[in-house]
Amino acid sequence: MVTASSTYLPSSRGERRSGIKDSLECSLRETWTEVGAGKPGVGAMRGCVWSFRALSPALLPSHSRCCRTRAICHGMRSSVQFFSTAPEAQVAPLPSQARVVICGGGIVGTSVAYHLAKLGWMEIVLLEQGRLGAGTTRLCAGIVSVAKPIFIESQMADYSNALYERLEQETGVKTAFARTGSLCLAQNQDRFLSLKRLASRLNVLGIDCNIIKPKDVSKLHPLVNIHDLVGALHLPGDAVVSPPDVNHALAVAAARHGVQIHERTSVNQVLVEKGHVKAVETDRGSIECEYFVNCAGQWAYELGQSSEVKVSVPLHGCEHFYLLTKPLQEPLQPSTPVVMDMDGRIYVRTWQGGVLSGGFEKNPKPIFTEGRNQLEIQNMQEDWDHFEPMLNALLRRMPSLDSCEIHQLVNCPESFTPDMRCLMGETPGVHGYFVLAGMNSSGLSFAGGAGKYLAEWMTYGYPSANVWPLDIKRFGNLQSSRTFLRHRVMEVMPLLYELKVPRWDFQTGRQLRTSPLYDRLDTQGARWMEKHGFERAKYFVPPGKDLLALDQSKTFYKPDWFDIVGAEVKCCKEAVCVIDMSSFTKFELTSSGGQALELLQRLCSNDLDVPVGHIVHTGMLNERGGYENDCSVVRLSKNSFFIISPTDQQVHCWSWIKRHMPNDPQLHLEDVSWKYTALNLIGPRAMDVLSELSYVSMTPEHFPSLFCKEMSVGYANGIRVMSMTHTGEPGFMLYIPIEYALHVYNEVISVGQKYGIRNAGYYALRSLRIEKFFAFWGQDLDSFTTPLECGREFRVKFDKDTDFLGREALLQQRQEGVMRRFIMLVLEDHDAELDLWPWWGEAIYRNRELVGVTTSSAYSYTLERHVCLGFIHSPGAHGSANVITPDFINRGDYEVDIAGHRYPAKAKLYPFSSLFAQQRRRKEDVELSNFQGNINVFHSGPQCRLSLPAKRIGLHCTSCSDFRAEPRGSVASRPLKSDPALIGSRRGWLRRSEEAARCQVSHHAVGMEVLDYYQEQVSGAGQGGAGALGRLFLLPQSRSSEQVDRFTEGKSGWKTGADD
Repeated sequence: MVTASSTYLPSSRGERRSGIKDSLECSLRETWTEVGAGKPGVGAMRGCVWSFRALSPALLPSHSRCCRTRAICHGMRSSVQFFSTAPEAQVAPLPSQARVVICGGGIVGTSVAYHLAKLGWMEIVLLEQGRLGAGTTRLCAGIVSVAKPIFIESQMADYSNALYERLEQETGVKTAFARTGSLCLAQNQDRFLSLKRLASRLNVLGIDCNIIKPKDVSKLHPLVNIHDLVGALHLPGDAVVSPPDVNHALAVAAARHGVQIHERTSVNQVLVEKGHVKAVETDRGSIECEYFVNCAGQWAYELGQSSEVKVSVPLHGCEHFYLLTKPLQEPLQPSTPVVMDMDGRIYVRTWQGGVLSGGFEKNPKPIFTEGRNQLEIQNMQEDWDHFEPMLNALLRRMPSLDSCEIHQLVNCPESFTPDMRCLMGETPGVHGYFVLAGMNSSGLSFAGGAGKYLAEWMTYGYPSANVWPLDIKRFGNLQSSRTFLRHRVMEVMPLLYELKVPRWDFQTGRQLRTSPLYDRLDTQGARWMEKHGFERAKYFVPPGKDLLALDQSKTFYKPDWFDIVGAEVKCCKEAVCVIDMSSFTKFELTSSGGQALELLQRLCSNDLDVPVGHIVHTGMLNERGGYENDCSVVRLSKNSFFIISPTDQQVHCWSWIKRHMPNDPQLHLEDVSWKYTALNLIGPRAMDVLSELSYVSMTPEHFPSLFCKEMSVGYANGIRVMSMTHTGEPGFMLYIPIEYALHVYNEVISVGQKYGIRNAGYYALRSLRIEKFFAFWGQDLDSFTTPLECGREFRVKFDKDTDFLGREALLQQRQEGVMRRFIMLVLEDHDAELDLWPWWGEAIYRNRELVGVTTSSAYSYTLERHVCLGFIHSPGAHGSANVITPDFINRGDYEVDIAGHRYPAKAKLYPFSSLFAQQRRRKEDVELSNFQGNINVFHSGPQCRLSLPAKRIGLHCTSCSDFRAEPRGSVASRPLKSDPALIGSRRGWLRRSEEAARCQVSHHAVGMEVLDYYQEQVSGAGQGGAGALGRLFLLPQSRSSEQVDRFTEGKSGWKTGADD
């Protein structure tokens, strides 16, 4: 039986013993002081006391107060550096000015101050309402683990681990750092698979980890019961520390670099002028500053709302419990690894000869919904009933603890965000206002790395890693409702240890944003997912299916919706489907003169000076040439543009455009996302449906690709119809004023019945776009990816009059060569019925060497194989990278690692021709069946009488072009038979040229085949008797629309079309 000092522990059967007190008789601080007093070897939790005692006036460095202006004029670092921890009478006054003010003296705030100082910032002021580290930091469990679900979180934790290890040597402050390692246990096969997938991702980052057997677990940790275990993940590099001591070490190091630290100073609000941070108002006066960093932890939300211009910081607090025991009869070694039993929802680490054990229960208790609580050391009331399930899980995992004594049950607050990821970056509404908060109980693991990345962000304008998954601009004001946050964090906290299979969805805070068609689609079997608060249909369940079973199915293998999505994909290719894509971000940019065009030409890499009605796919790049936004822009009129971006780009894209907009009252940007419902009609019969509804011919001759026209559909006027689908399939996007949405949808469904129409969802859209090698921002593209790396150089107009953002960086990259490339991988020897599926984040190996990672994956119902998209590089010596070439890509043997098993894959730079819709052809048209790549034909020759399947592949003729043919060198190519073609009334032949296509401008090899064609002699004797009559340049159709525009623009010799 377990006994507790001054209390009785509830039994493992769940019965509460009489005599259990509602709270301990002494406070947490008093208890820890008593335990630690006079004992050698300060442990992790005992260090909490000494870290406060260490913050004494004795630490104050000697300094001379010097004028801020004089320091700046002489280019000197300000020498003002101190902790204002002395009694009130001795508290140093606040400076009147600073460059940056940081609010929050926990481990996150001190990390930001430390890293800013390391980067050379001067006049940094850190403010703490109580004492440094006296909030959540003091009560943190002290575990630093890299076992995180996404790459950037593991990277931050890995950096934090290394930082904390060297802090003691750097500062002389003991941090109780111990590299114990950790064990992630698996009680079932699904959990074991998730750990294997995690191990594969960690290997990509170079983090040491091993999948081990249960018997190996018992060797590493003597108390663990292994009888119900399947296996475990061992992370030998994980560590434990004393969080307050680490916090103190960071503060000491920051102060030595000139940071001023003021305790017992509360921030009331941040003052803003013309959209920029102006000053910080505190209870001790105001400080003028250029930058403000909100590191207020659980109070970050309230601080944001109390500012002069409200800032949305979506987080909410929950109670978090952990148990401390007294020393065991046979104390554990300090090097004993941390145990994370996620199926049992608990973690366990050593603590002063005993154990510390907490967890993430299924029914968490949200707190502080009503507002700010001023307590600095928040050890809240015990709740043994609430902790009982975790206590029972602890005793099941470590039965020998049944006889130990309880020291204390700790209840401390933690803050959580709506998607389990922390909040980082500059806020969209106020320039110079940065946030780093919402650590989801991983503040210690993240603080070092997050502080580093935020400091880089503030210094250089961007961090050294892709932090988009953590960027605060992924949220908008719609997630700032306290009711929404309270309900969502009650789901988030248990999800931290929940088994998450691919495509899982949050269940709380739903139906926040919906299309006008939501109810209509719901009754037709739509299964929903959420994106940026918007409900989007995943797929549509046919009548008779078990909806409940389908929604609750979870697997890493072939999902239950496989056949449903397959039917939707088939309909998109053979008939017509309609997908509600109303969630897409939509802006209108207008001006009285040419200001709108001038701004877009500056922001966009493509040329926006196109005729009215044309659609341009383009990227908005940063100074490094990376994608800040991937969008489609429609020129509605001379001075009006319609911008379409991904759903989760709404806040980020708005912020990016506004940041670069001049202060011109004649230039206006409006978010019209809510004004339009977007319907995507995909399939070869889409033109028939629209033609019947509008009485307008929708054939390519009358409605060319990438064209927009405002027209009537049914009874509704003013529908913006665009010839694009975001999938590579034929079809149209309809942007419908919201009041007409239901009418247009009903008309489309009614007329489409004769053409086999059906609803489809985003899972079908994903399969179609991935098999066509279409990259999406946020999944495949990010602010570190350039157009040259993902095969989109054709969307970059280097020669346009405006010097667009990122141009110089791209020119330099083109000159120096590309170090990584976006490729398609088609899995071979992979059984979709029996094998694990790829989803994203899988390691890519070339010739058994790690070269990259997948960014997205889907099953191709056309190829009947899995297709993965991802980036690879060419490894060089000493960790460097070489210029990557098509030859390097084409000649390698590739494998994709799925949970430790490597599947062979074929790498491609272009999609298969069989993926593109087959159109009806005349009998005399010849199909180039041996050419393994869908093509457009660029004809260079003196005659123009070649009859090819132009309706499928396009026919473009000229006597000259932007291409020239050069002898084949290292350009990879495939054998191609001589296929007969019709040239006028005579037969001719196509022969694969001995030369390769190269761009006249850049002299780089382009993704084309070059064919020479010959005409039969009049006498009929043999092939090619008349000699070559011309040359064909064949390129993949996935690039055709934009390249045709590029090559034909301004060239009167080009023409398009062929006989029907």
